[in-house]
Amino acid sequence: MTLSPAFLDELRARTSLSSLVGKAVKLQRAGREWKACCPFHKEKTPSFTVSDEKGFYHCFGCGAHGDAIRWLTDARGLAFMDAVKELADAAGMAVPAPDPRAQARAERAAGLHEVTEAAQRWFVEQLDGLEGEPARAYLRGRGIDEVARRRFGFGFAPDSRGKLKTALKSLGEERLVEAGLLIAPEEEEGAARRVPYDRFRGRLMLPIRDPRGRVIAFGGRIIGAGEPKYLNSPDTPLFDKGRTLFNLDRAGPAAREARRILVVEGYMDVVALDQAGFPEAVAPLGTALTEGQLGLLWRFSPAPILCFDGDAAGQKAAVRAALRALPHVGPGRSLGFVTLPAGEDPDDLVRNRGAAALEALLEKPEPLVDRLWRHELEAEPLATPEQRAGLRRRLLDHVSAIGDPDVRDQYRHELLQRFAVLTRPAQRPWSGPRGRPGPGGRFFQPPRPASAEAKAVGNDGLDPQLARAVLVGMARYPAQIGEHADALLKLPMQERDAARLRELMIEAAMTHAELDPEALHTILAAKGAAALLEALGLKRGLAFSFTRRDADPERACRDLALVVETLAARPGLDAALQAATARLKEAGDEAAFQEQQRLRAARDEADRQLATLIEGDAD
Repeated sequence: MTLSPAFLDELRARTSLSSLVGKAVKLQRAGREWKACCPFHKEKTPSFTVSDEKGFYHCFGCGAHGDAIRWLTDARGLAFMDAVKELADAAGMAVPAPDPRAQARAERAAGLHEVTEAAQRWFVEQLDGLEGEPARAYLRGRGIDEVARRRFGFGFAPDSRGKLKTALKSLGEERLVEAGLLIAPEEEEGAARRVPYDRFRGRLMLPIRDPRGRVIAFGGRIIGAGEPKYLNSPDTPLFDKGRTLFNLDRAGPAAREARRILVVEGYMDVVALDQAGFPEAVAPLGTALTEGQLGLLWRFSPAPILCFDGDAAGQKAAVRAALRALPHVGPGRSLGFVTLPAGEDPDDLVRNRGAAALEALLEKPEPLVDRLWRHELEAEPLATPEQRAGLRRRLLDHVSAIGDPDVRDQYRHELLQRFAVLTRPAQRPWSGPRGRPGPGGRFFQPPRPASAEAKAVGNDGLDPQLARAVLVGMARYPAQIGEHADALLKLPMQERDAARLRELMIEAAMTHAELDPEALHTILAAKGAAALLEALGLKRGLAFSFTRRDADPERACRDLALVVETLAARPGLDAALQAATARLKEAGDEAAFQEQQRLRAARDEADRQLATLIEGDAD
């Protein structure tokens, strides 16, 4: 039945949530709220809070969240209407009379549960029989053991148009059609009545269950040749595929325990991950991830992790999910992404490389903002102003789709900042003037002659040896690239190959959350630039701690950051010193003199710092 929002709001307002939860959980007062150890996952330090004022409970550990009705459905397993009736009785409220049409739909659905449960028992019996041997062989070939077979309820539909209909004839042909188990052919005027026939034939069967564990539909995989490979039940009074996730009944409790929920593409991936020790996996039902399914996922995790196949189709599905999620993201509602090795799905990964390989990927999922950036960055080249403008427009289009204003502002700032770093032109240095006597008889003090270090950043750009040293350092410590991308872009590199390598390094850092030397080399190789990186080691250059193989990593990263920031600041420092010198020449006052001296001292200090870090020539 359908209940009005006004009735449900009144019901919640009349219910003391702390009293309701306190019947099952020992609560302790914490200011205006209550706290306890979470009943949905194991913990020693309380992270579960109950707020009567706000009308909800929340666990900061596992993400469990809900109101009084949700408490009864999740903690006690009551059906929604049973929970409403119990709360209404306690609050002295009468549940509104049901709408006759809604009541009829509910009664019809209740009758179909009997049909789907009977069909499930029959499919299991067929898998155990003689005709089920090909299906059993397929399961053995996929590495699915007997325990998993029983746990997921695998069955078999014989290759027959009428065996299921005959076996379940006592339930009535009409109800079998309504449950999606029989196909009723369309009647043609004047033609004889066409007989309904079994929908699933010659298929390995899996039951699809609702969150309470009741069978509501089926998915069948063809055994042998035939199309489609996978066939699901049609939408029925029990089953709406856009609002259902395969395995949610078992994955939900496991997700709260694991504090994450995984989304894969198909049934068999779910089964494989369950066997490998990842019971928190679910799958959509042959369609792109829908808003309804995202809502289900966010009940269990603020950032469900999408583990779609590593092929082009899988990655397109991941991007579609990202775009579908954007209007609904907000604090506590986002997505994470794991990019599997090319050509592998989760089943392949755990079978070929073991559970540890998947766990390593799951520990560092790619955030939604990074996935969007990477997708648009790879969409087309950025060689022309028009292409760069296209990238900016696409990024802003995605931002405009976000409903939450605070999250929208954060995405706009983040993506435009990345765009600015990617497209900002490198600044060239500005040389100072020669000195001569100034006005008022005071001698005009020009900048001192440039040191060897200062000459490294001259009118013609950065000294090639110094540029190579910086790039070698970034290749050895690629985590530093993203942190100093702005400074790197400001370095006026003379050599075209060095400038190209710098751009590719920054692009890699901006599109991959984690980089190590091996990963960077792989990315550069894919761009046809591995030879540029290898050539750095063949040319003689200046030696710093970060160019030596035996250096202490902490010191090397610190020195690398200092060198890059010093070199990036030098053009601006030179320009300011030149401007101060010009003012001193024209005005000759004390203020201009002091400003020139301050800037000169700053330049000298920068030179000194750079000189102390140079350890000689590289080996």
